[in-house]
Amino acid sequence: MSKILNEVLAANRDYVNDFGDKSALPMPPGRHFAILTCMDARLDPAKYAGLSEGDAHVIRNAGGRASDDAIRSLVISYKLLGTREWFVIHHTDCGMETFTDDIMRGLLGSSLKTSSVDADGWHDCNEGPGSAEAKYIDWLTIKDQQESVLEDVTRIKNHPLVPSGIPVYGYIYDCKSGRLIEVPAATAVGRVS
Repeated sequence: MSKILNEVLAANRDYVNDFGDKSALPMPPGRHFAILTCMDARLDPAKYAGLSEGDAHVIRNAGGRASDDAIRSLVISYKLLGTREWFVIHHTDCGMETFTDDIMRGLLGSSLKTSSVDADGWHDCNEGPGSAEAKYIDWLTIKDQQESVLEDVTRIKNHPLVPSGIPVYGYIYDCKSGRLIEVPAATAVGRVS
């Protein structure tokens, strides 16, 4: 077993010992809201949003983008589990700002191994094989955080499966301070009409 696997399993044993009455938590989130945010390891939605287990749904992907799958999860969160408010939270210093679709497609086209980045940009190890399949994926990269939050809130609010009565708030998490910074244009679009 790997060192990481051993650490995870040891942590889980400790968690089980202190599990307490968490088995009694209901399936619907107790505070009736959901957060769509980035998978970045520096973000801890439980801490920055004051969550405990059972409070809210947290949907994470690269960039915290309103992909089809993220919207699928939000719709399930509302329709079957009763969330009534949603947050879209992107963050500063996001890795999704460091490449474009073309860069990602080129990197994956030459090799499936891990790439490296330096001051000159992304570099591939060129130890093929690669795959052309990357050209069929919209990688949802980010050029401007405020614009991407606005774009995602707008996409969610305009989606035909999203009821108009759900407010969607737009924020950027500041990785330097931990502060949530409102994107007023996104929150305006996300208001209930």
